[in-house]
Amino acid sequence: MPKKLTHYFFVALIFILASCTNSVLQPTQPPVTQAPVEERFIVFGDISDDPAEVIEGTQPIAGYLATQLADYGITGGKVKIATSTEDMIQMLKDGEVDLYFDSTYPATLISDASGAQIVLRRWRFGVETYKSVIFASKESGITGIEDLKGKMVAMDAPYSTSGFLLPAVYLAENGLTLSGKANTSNSVGNEEVGFVFAYDDQNVLQWVLSGLTPAGVTDDYNFDIAFPREATEKLVELARTESTPRQVGVVRAGLEPKLQKAILNALMTMHEDPNAKTALEKFQTTRFDTFPEGVDAATSRMREMMELVKNIPLP
Repeated sequence: MPKKLTHYFFVALIFILASCTNSVLQPTQPPVTQAPVEERFIVFGDISDDPAEVIEGTQPIAGYLATQLADYGITGGKVKIATSTEDMIQMLKDGEVDLYFDSTYPATLISDASGAQIVLRRWRFGVETYKSVIFASKESGITGIEDLKGKMVAMDAPYSTSGFLLPAVYLAENGLTLSGKANTSNSVGNEEVGFVFAYDDQNVLQWVLSGLTPAGVTDDYNFDIAFPREATEKLVELARTESTPRQVGVVRAGLEPKLQKAILNALMTMHEDPNAKTALEKFQTTRFDTFPEGVDAATSRMREMMELVKNIPLP
């Protein structure tokens, strides 16, 4: 072999051996992997016997709020359904639910029992406040609340603000004695006003129109807007109660102050964000805001009313 060629051969061999040696000596570096992101959800709670319907209406706003709270470690939104007031109280105590919306009566009961805090108003159906309407069928001959003595009134449910608390307080403060009855066939004393729960505003309307009870109660939204005109033409309005916030929002105890402030800011500016329009519509809400007179003023009257009704015998 020529000397020049031999020289090139040895140079190439040395280069190959060096490369092999280098690859053996260099430790293999494991691939860099990122730690998994810990999931943390903002959880809306509700009380219902129809979870699918509630989740369909609430999940969009839970998801929207989660996107606004990403800087606080929130990765998604969830909805949890309780079957009773007692269940919701426990969920808030256990930290399973962060936010809960309801009318002022059940919200105040649950807030007091769980240590949660009422923090803002929800404009459900586009209104910030509402009141109850006490009404009777024209055929009953009832023209005023004094005529309700000895008669039966259809109400909604024991924890309903407009379907029990407000009308019960109004009648009691006007000197009438209320007594809960198990069904419409129970007897009513001459000096008392009997009431029975129908568990739905539409049921109340039908019971009155059919003569099952001569009188009933509902909220002003139903009486003025939702009930068919041909139905309300057969009714006589007896009284309207004082107003109360349409719904309120409750946050659980122990929620970090910075996160709570961010939640309130996000909710109260939702109506300004075009991307939030669908979520608000699904949630049957136009906006959230603070109480003009302050939370304490808004809830103090509610607690007075709760004291007034707590001794009324329920069915």
